[in-house]
Amino acid sequence: MIVIAGVQTPEEHIQAIVAVIEKEGLQAHVSHGSDRTIIGLIGSVEPKLAEHLRQMKGVENVVKISKSYKLASRDFHPENTVISIKGVNIGGGELVIMGGPCAVESAAQIDEIAALVKAAGAQVLRGGAFKPRTGPYSFQGTGVEGLIMMAEAGKKHDLLTITEVMTPEYVDICAEYADILQVGTRNMQNFDLLRKLGTCGKPVLLKRGFSSTYDEFLNAAEYILAGGNPNVMLCERGIRTFETYTRNTLDLSAIPVLQQLSHLPVISDPSHGTGRRELVVPMTKASVAAGADGLIIEMHTDPDNSMTGDGVQSLFPDQFSDLLKDLELLAPAVGKTFHTPSTIS
Repeated sequence: MIVIAGVQTPEEHIQAIVAVIEKEGLQAHVSHGSDRTIIGLIGSVEPKLAEHLRQMKGVENVVKISKSYKLASRDFHPENTVISIKGVNIGGGELVIMGGPCAVESAAQIDEIAALVKAAGAQVLRGGAFKPRTGPYSFQGTGVEGLIMMAEAGKKHDLLTITEVMTPEYVDICAEYADILQVGTRNMQNFDLLRKLGTCGKPVLLKRGFSSTYDEFLNAAEYILAGGNPNVMLCERGIRTFETYTRNTLDLSAIPVLQQLSHLPVISDPSHGTGRRELVVPMTKASVAAGADGLIIEMHTDPDNSMTGDGVQSLFPDQFSDLLKDLELLAPAVGKTFHTPSTIS
């Protein structure tokens, strides 16, 4: 349920409403918009309380939200959420590019790639230190050493960093070294992990489960939001269908659908979404055209010899650079700004 108050409602009236809600043992989340203030109620609301709130000063209406996810819903938070990290704004008018290898393999490798990511115009360096692999004998990542390598490369080249966290036990150490924590598709419904991320204080990029509905996806985000962390990004990374030509089927319709249902930024992953290098570029452009707030793209200097075996979906550095130059032309057509270094005055 939400309480709608006018934008000119005095703060003391807002706090009085919150006090009534909390007195009943419920949680109150206040969201100030450009034309109204929304107070979301988390918990079971008795009809008597709803009627009491409706009669309070400053209240325009009390509306029941039928969706199981409340905090992630645009009904609760009409304005787009913009996540600001060290001067980079995700979810606003800026197109944000996250680029780098599937995994951190060595200090030299991640440093070289970070320099290329920066030179191309991306704002975030991606790289996995802990790798969830289908086979137990596959390369599992470089662990904490990899986190340190990536943090040093990001700092050296003035890039934000994003890495995947797999278990609640590793949230704190990953949060110590990375700017953004990623939840992979296999962990979208790892509820203990999601609860821990709700308390970590770092922005989270949540990838859609490869067989998950929009409702399930947004309820997973709700776990993090309910824990007190408002900085969540939704990532469409492809779903499993009957088609075998591509690794997954990138659901481009998810981008506008999620933006209609939720206020959270939406990121697209055309690398995992297709699993084929030759499809990454066109699907990146299609994602931008569909309205994505950002992209997370795999790039490797020697993809054919990648330790993870994901080289078939990784761009070469020149392909990555050329793609970002094209995005500079495409972004304004959908109301986004993006500039490669060569054009920044």
